[in-house]
Amino acid sequence: MKFRFAPSPTGYLHIGNIRTALVNWLYARQMGGQFLLRMDDTDDERSEEKYVDAIKEDMRWLGLVWDSFSRQSDRLSAYEEARQKLIAMGRLYPCYESKEELDIKRKMQLSRGAPPIYDRAALTLPDAEKKKYEAEGRQPHWRYLLQDRIVSWDDEIRGKVTFAGNSMSDPVLFRSDLRPTYILASVVDDAELNITHVVRGEDHVSNTAIQIQMLEDLYGEKSIPTFAHLALLKTKDGEISKRVGGHDVQGLREDGIEPMALCSMLSKIGTSDAIEAWTDMHDLVQSFDIRKFGRAPAHYDAEELTALNHKVLAQLSFEQVRARLEALGLAGVDAPFWWSVRSNITQLRDAAEWWEICKRPLSPVITDAGFAAEAASLLPGGEWDERTWDAWIDALKQKTGKKGKDLFMPIRRALTARDSGPELKMMLPLIGREKAEKRLRGEAA
Repeated sequence: MKFRFAPSPTGYLHIGNIRTALVNWLYARQMGGQFLLRMDDTDDERSEEKYVDAIKEDMRWLGLVWDSFSRQSDRLSAYEEARQKLIAMGRLYPCYESKEELDIKRKMQLSRGAPPIYDRAALTLPDAEKKKYEAEGRQPHWRYLLQDRIVSWDDEIRGKVTFAGNSMSDPVLFRSDLRPTYILASVVDDAELNITHVVRGEDHVSNTAIQIQMLEDLYGEKSIPTFAHLALLKTKDGEISKRVGGHDVQGLREDGIEPMALCSMLSKIGTSDAIEAWTDMHDLVQSFDIRKFGRAPAHYDAEELTALNHKVLAQLSFEQVRARLEALGLAGVDAPFWWSVRSNITQLRDAAEWWEICKRPLSPVITDAGFAAEAASLLPGGEWDERTWDAWIDALKQKTGKKGKDLFMPIRRALTARDSGPELKMMLPLIGREKAEKRLRGEAA
């Protein structure tokens, strides 16, 4: 089995793209198949190498390693061979209408309540008219002549899908400069690169009906892959796309979103499974089932992703984050520190704030100087560990009679200058006796 993810390098990947890539990758890994990353880069005007590099970087960051790589700009000769074959079969014909002329035709059809389907006027255009256009410098674009028959397939998500050939417009396969369009290049690549499964957004359903006819013409019925069309992702503001903008993967990375948080959400959104925090891609592969995806729009919520990010961080081991913590400047960071703070951060970089609180001088917030001084006098001696807190608090409670917020809040403010945060039971040994005593006495430490 062979799957593919085929983005156009005309912009940065957004979460809708990544969801498609992730589903293909998980499906391929679950089935023991191959995963191809293909750049659909035949659009010279909009494709840029910086986007190719960015796409690869995003894929690697998410752990979506590909088994093979290709780009359509390296396969132009294959598309020209397909063009010549379709011409010889009488399935590809030249059209000389300008964009403006086609726009007028569409508007007239819509004004009459007719579907905006190409009228095939080029099929009856006299040779003399063609020569006249070419003498004027007008070069034709090339359309595929659809057969007037029913096209159907068993979609792994949508079930039985049927299209009538006469309900669709003959698609343009080659522009006037003979550059292939997506619909042709994708067919040639899928067939010649042995793609067995095409999983993509439901906005490609009508393309699939056209491409099945083309596959049969060019490569025979056995070349038709298994199709699955995912419902599109939506936010409260509408659909997610490059055209609309926002929700790009680079932005999420800069915001501190963990790759496993994004994979956890996008692998389950739109399925019958609950969205929960996963920390291992192998486990996601084992839980994957294409049959669980539904046809209803899948709703993406940025706030839910942030909450999921918090849950993922809370499950990561120290070894999984050690190098990244050190890269944040936390020299000498150790496992006890990570265990203390991991349940109280939303992004990994938040850990740096608590490192500063534990290891660097701060100005304490003293709300009750007498109580703080009493607390300082009762600080235990010896080596501090998780049991130190309970012994200290019990002694302080008996001496002062305070409890609840009246007991804990003044201590938290004095030791951390914050009203909330990780358990003080875990933080106290990290702060140490010397700093704790100074802070309780109102000294910067």
